[in-house]
Amino acid sequence: MPKQYNPYIKYSGLAIQMAVTIYLGNLLGEYIDNKTGNENGLYENIITLIAVILSTGLIIRQVIKDNS
Repeated sequence: MPKQYNPYIKYSGLAIQMAVTIYLGNLLGEYIDNKTGNENGLYENIITLIAVILSTGLIIRQVIKDNS
């Protein structure tokens, strides 16, 4: 029988995973903006938004998996 983890520990780990994903997406967008000479931050905004959507989807999927 697997050891049960405290839900606070499990979900705080998911929050950290979400924060890191969004941060890395932001860094990637900033890097692309700098490489292309784009001064309005278009790629940074788009890639950060994609990272937010992706990380939210991964968190929802994990929570559904844990509750089933």
